[in-house]
Amino acid sequence: MGLTARIRTRDGWAVSHAVVTVTDMTGVQVLRAEADTEGTVRDTTPLTPGAYTVIVTAVGYAPAASSAIVTASGRAEVGTVTLARQGGTELPPPGPWTVDPAHSGVAAVAQHLGISSVRGRFTDFAATVEIAPDDVTKSRVEAVIKAASIDTGNGMRDTHLRSPDFLDVERFPEITYRSTGVSEAGPDRWTVHGELALHGVVREVDLDLAYLGTGADPWGGTRAAFRATTELHREDFAMNYNQVVQAGIAAIGTTLRVELDVQAVQGESLPAV
Repeated sequence: MGLTARIRTRDGWAVSHAVVTVTDMTGVQVLRAEADTEGTVRDTTPLTPGAYTVIVTAVGYAPAASSAIVTASGRAEVGTVTLARQGGTELPPPGPWTVDPAHSGVAAVAQHLGISSVRGRFTDFAATVEIAPDDVTKSRVEAVIKAASIDTGNGMRDTHLRSPDFLDVERFPEITYRSTGVSEAGPDRWTVHGELALHGVVREVDLDLAYLGTGADPWGGTRAAFRATTELHREDFAMNYNQVVQAGIAAIGTTLRVELDVQAVQGESLPAV
């Protein structure tokens, strides 16, 4: 075997679309091989003993270069090559991910009486994430929230929020979000561009997304964590109800701060636990 190598991300995930190029000391390419689905390169082409440069590239990752010595056997064992995301950012391994509602939260915070905040959460929702393998910016997010599941800890207030003054859950039972693109915003930070359908109105809404890491769970699966935030204006979604209590101060603020704490499981469905 002429060349062996393992291509991994910083988190240890295989980079299945990596390309390994070997050049001699004059810069002439002598070998080019692609990694398999396990991120492993095994090429049987024998190499002339001597010193070589090994360059590993993959779409969405910064190139990595190292030196290699080919022994008299004609083999070059490069070992493990770690690739960093372009710009220093990381995301989970590509493929489908399913959001776990039991370990995730969808919250909205509104100002109350101009001096404090009221926090609500939706308890019934589902979402999927698809990390694109070759171009992270083509990754997708889709979410469906049951509007009637709003919970602020006060039954009277929740009933009012479900009424036509606000969510009007009888006419608009679902709140949906579908991404239209993803762009890099910094190390481990992304902007998710998408369309939010709320109260019968569809608006473009961007999410500020932070990737918090990936790890194994107790049930044999792999989980990734994210935190996302955005701000919404109620009037953009035809929710104009308000009550002025004094000197122009509204009982409920017109701006909502949305906070998403997301834990997703690798795969197209949640495990049966």
